[in-house]
Amino acid sequence: MPRAFAILLVLLVLPMADRARAGNDLVPGAPAPPITLTTLDGRQLNTRDLHGKVVILTFWATWCAPCREELPLLSRYAQRHARNGLVVLGFSLDTPDKLDEVRQVAKRLSFPVGLLGDPHVPGYGRIWHLPVNFTIDREGNLVDDGWKDKDPVWTQERLGRIVTPLLQIPR
Repeated sequence: MPRAFAILLVLLVLPMADRARAGNDLVPGAPAPPITLTTLDGRQLNTRDLHGKVVILTFWATWCAPCREELPLLSRYAQRHARNGLVVLGFSLDTPDKLDEVRQVAKRLSFPVGLLGDPHVPGYGRIWHLPVNFTIDREGNLVDDGWKDKDPVWTQERLGRIVTPLLQIPR
């Protein structure tokens, strides 16, 4: 009985993040799993078509307080670095009944936004913790696995450390 209790305890205490990561195929340095953003105006943007660009995938929601702090910073950064080949794709976890709220947030952002729909994203696992971000280099390789970030919210320092060096590599 003690062994069964110990096993049960480990399963109950196993952090949710570890369980969420179990469904992903992310390996920094390896090709990033492709993902398509269907924007609020119906355009389709697939990461496969963004070869030669540095891509940030940001997952957020209108009800997420850290997201509301991060999005304006990320928007300014994206606008400043678009000419250097930066593309940000914003996936909202909001439900379709919150579309008006998502549109209100999106019109203040410099990057395309769409509803994620299914939180189970092939290759990235189940998106459950927000915000979470992933960075892809010009060659299509994953550089930053958002699941492994202890403090996943973008800051100016974090963008400078992770993304800015990628933008300095020639296209």
